[in-house]
Amino acid sequence: MIDQTPHAPSVHEASPPVGFPDAPGVRSVGWSDISGALRQGVGDFLAAPLFGLFFGGVFAVGGWALLACVAVWDTPWAILPLAIAFPLLGPFAAVGLYEVSRRLTTGEPLNWSEVLTVVLRQKDRQLAWMGFVTLFIFWMWAYQVRLLLALFLGFASFSSFDGFMTAVLTTENGLTFLAVGTVIGAMLSLGLFSVTVISMPLLVDRDYDIITAIVTSVTAVRRSPMVMLAWGACVTLAMLAAMAPAFLGLFVVLPILGHATWRLYERAIVRV
Repeated sequence: MIDQTPHAPSVHEASPPVGFPDAPGVRSVGWSDISGALRQGVGDFLAAPLFGLFFGGVFAVGGWALLACVAVWDTPWAILPLAIAFPLLGPFAAVGLYEVSRRLTTGEPLNWSEVLTVVLRQKDRQLAWMGFVTLFIFWMWAYQVRLLLALFLGFASFSSFDGFMTAVLTTENGLTFLAVGTVIGAMLSLGLFSVTVISMPLLVDRDYDIITAIVTSVTAVRRSPMVMLAWGACVTLAMLAAMAPAFLGLFVVLPILGHATWRLYERAIVRV
């Protein structure tokens, strides 16, 4: 039987973000919390597999839609940056999974109407603004790729993805484009991860404003930087691997990671 109990509070570790006394207390998390959250994430998925497959499927359909747009707009160069940026939308896509995990913890009934209603109701709360922040950074990433492409490779028109990859990997300008784009992309990813990893589940769970939620999330990352960044890397690599087989792996990987993120949130935030 998989343990569903959150990490026990620690008086010495828990404190609200500086300057936000009404915010929830934030605890440090360790490597055992990562492994524990993953185990609980698998347990939540197995306890409610249809919900997981549904939300994972929605995200997979989003991936197919992006590929269709690339094909329609004849922009094969966009496949690589979109594939790297696509996992950034994962936390927002996992909102329904957070609610499922919350209900599994509290013993509330799981039914489609209530779970989907909770998801739809978020549009009237601060989570909608968090979704805007996520999409804004996503589009920043897409546009900076196009800008860097113009700077380093000119306004060349690539007839295929293979042609684009050949230009990137076999020319000096292409390798420079790849290096600069990777650094900028890593910075954007780090920023987005820091502001969403705790704020997304917090906004689903409690009625905080977006600023408090973001500050709380950043505080959690600063309090346990190595562990939280390792979690971010784990999520990104798992999502990229899941996308490889025509996005089909997202049917399972996204729900497990979504549930696990909720469980990590429970371990990092003091529940009063």
